[in-house]
Amino acid sequence: MSYGYTGKILWVDLTAGKTWSEQIDEATYRLYPGGKALAAYILLKHMPAGVDPLGPDNILVLANGLLTGAPFSTATRFSAVAKSPLTGGYGESEAGGFWGPELKMAGYEAIVLTGRAATPVYLWIKDEHVEIRDASHLWNRDPEEAQATIRQELGDKLIRVLQIGLGGENLARFACLTNELRHFNGRTGMGAVMGAKHVKAVAVRGSSKYLDLAHDPQPIAELGRKLAKLVKEHPQSWDLQFKGTPGLTSGLNAAGILPTRNFHGGAFAEVDNIAWDAYEKELLTARRSCYACAIRCKREVKVDDRYQVSDSYGGPEYETIAGFGSNCGIGDLQAIAKANELCGRYTLDSISCSSTIAFAMECFEHGLIGPEDTGGVELRFGNVEAMLKCVEMIARREQIGNLLAEGTRRAAEVIGGDAKYFAMHVKGQELPMHDPRGKFGVGLGFAVNEAGADHLTAPHDPLLANPNSVSFQAARPLGITEALPPRDASPQKVRNYAILENWTSFEKVTGLCFFGPAPRSFIPPEDVVNAVRAAAGWDVTTEDLLRIGERATNLARVFNIREGFSRQDDMLPGRLFQPLENGTLKGVAISREDFERALTDLYNFKGWDPVTSAPTRERLRELGIEWAADLIE
Repeated sequence: MSYGYTGKILWVDLTAGKTWSEQIDEATYRLYPGGKALAAYILLKHMPAGVDPLGPDNILVLANGLLTGAPFSTATRFSAVAKSPLTGGYGESEAGGFWGPELKMAGYEAIVLTGRAATPVYLWIKDEHVEIRDASHLWNRDPEEAQATIRQELGDKLIRVLQIGLGGENLARFACLTNELRHFNGRTGMGAVMGAKHVKAVAVRGSSKYLDLAHDPQPIAELGRKLAKLVKEHPQSWDLQFKGTPGLTSGLNAAGILPTRNFHGGAFAEVDNIAWDAYEKELLTARRSCYACAIRCKREVKVDDRYQVSDSYGGPEYETIAGFGSNCGIGDLQAIAKANELCGRYTLDSISCSSTIAFAMECFEHGLIGPEDTGGVELRFGNVEAMLKCVEMIARREQIGNLLAEGTRRAAEVIGGDAKYFAMHVKGQELPMHDPRGKFGVGLGFAVNEAGADHLTAPHDPLLANPNSVSFQAARPLGITEALPPRDASPQKVRNYAILENWTSFEKVTGLCFFGPAPRSFIPPEDVVNAVRAAAGWDVTTEDLLRIGERATNLARVFNIREGFSRQDDMLPGRLFQPLENGTLKGVAISREDFERALTDLYNFKGWDPVTSAPTRERLRELGIEWAADLIE
């Protein structure tokens, strides 16, 4: 008997209007135990190379992890995976909230959406009952209204709704998905994929319990009680509970790596206006949580002042604060909160949206675009109203917004001139708000991540710089033996990064939040191992879990190699090889020579060809997935 999962996958053929379920065996599930791994496996097995990301042949997989829905902190996440309309490669994004656990309670490990509906639809799942319903009346409605309508139609206020807004409907290439209005699969344009399939929403209600699936439910229940207490005692989780990610702003500014004016600088003169103290005073109304999580890192805000900001879509995270704030030269926290609300309402990834606007501001200031392109909007750094107008134009694909909705890489190709140099992206995905000139491992993660620049590829370098820190000591069971400065580029740093990348990938496979397991936060690795043992009954070790993560990353890399990606795509924007213009790291840049050497070291460590960046057949065989080598040789 299998434990911890049902093994059931729901297939939906939108073109034919049919649904059916498939059972996967335990041997397959042990190789791909959910999330990133299961989704990548499905794409490689069922979708040919070269499909149009916005065409009917793309496949969208919504996949839970082994631990998604377990009643302990941070076991909340699911993966949305498809070919990305933003990068043309492997697209993946995780979200917490309540939708993933509800899908698990309904009895499914994953939903696979294929084809394209002729008219807008939504999917209704209640345990064994699955129905494709008309959504014509929901199209062009805001998520808040659409969610309320679905719940009213189906007669249940506790239905969990995953959906898109106007950005997804209009195929903005960085459109995202939202569940419960506040939790987002933010990156890689999964909202555009769902919009292209004419799927407005996936509504779910389940009646089972996770502990009924578990091999040994008692240790899992005990872990939930232990973590509820530990969250208030551990410095990492306590800081997340008290401040959430907005607490990062001041520290990154002091370190000289707060992205400012499209990554020209690392310090923002108006940082006090957008930092935590101002946030707590001007915006904060409450702290919210995901399913069964004691951290409560979500901030609730409401504004009734210079701007009207609804409390329906949650408060801005650090990425949004820095993206619409310092990186756009804006020190108005209320305006940033309004931009965050608009991104939530229109389901636009706030990282890519803000970065694209900062790119456009630099293009405008250099005369590459003008008022005739922007409808008269003076799209300059620091112009609050221009920034907010631009978010609206992107969602509606109006004027310059129609071009910017394509993302910075495509926009730069159309604009021409120096615009390509102003476009801060990797593989077409815009950089998160962390400057690799002060965190070398983060730069490696931006470059090699299969989905493009992503700040959740591995724990960040400063966490492991102090050998006496809580985080470093917690990382020792993973094989991290040497504390290194954040800007260190040595082979040992490369080794540390590779180990931590596998660990983070494992989290994405099994449904754990980045803010859960050490070294990023408070759950010791041995507790994670014990949770997997109790859930599935598998006699696993830490090394086995790292191997699960590595297998998933290799599958995603195979996907990209099959799509024509190479080492040349694992490259940072040219600006990062130029000195920072201000802040405590003024004058600091990444050495191209060091970066290229580190890439080669990383490929060799991973068992990838250092010329092509493709996984070798030997390495894939060691990981139990030699079949994937046939796809790229």
